[in-house]
Amino acid sequence: MDKIDKELLNLLQEGLPLSVRPFRELGKEMGLSENETLNRVNRLKNEGYIRRIGGVFNSHELGFYSTLIAARVNPQKIEEVAEFINSISGVTHNYERNNYYNLWFTLTVGDEAEVDSILNEVAEREGVEAIMKLPSMKLFKIYFKLALK
Repeated sequence: MDKIDKELLNLLQEGLPLSVRPFRELGKEMGLSENETLNRVNRLKNEGYIRRIGGVFNSHELGFYSTLIAARVNPQKIEEVAEFINSISGVTHNYERNNYYNLWFTLTVGDEAEVDSILNEVAEREGVEAIMKLPSMKLFKIYFKLALK
């Protein structure tokens, strides 16, 4: 990764310009062509430096219900259960932890009743031993940016 890649990653963390051609605008800011900017972004993604580029929305303000879920899953069934959870529309994160509750995921859907319905389906999966809904009580927004030099 060279200095230009690092500068590009720093700018991408701040957000893309609201434009029909945001990578052209970003490239202009850096003295690059749109094509070179896109090539660099694609290479950084292929190399694993960028996982995804997408919007971050306040689900509550948009009328959705979002919650964190902790599940206890038999370790022999964790891959199978994780695959099922990943197939659910509204799951934004799903990760394994080395803890009693060993599979955690976030779920954003229309309302709490929909969450409960989905959790009933998850709870019925073979290997799911316990499940706990952990809704947020208060949002503490943290802005995190990696400063690449």
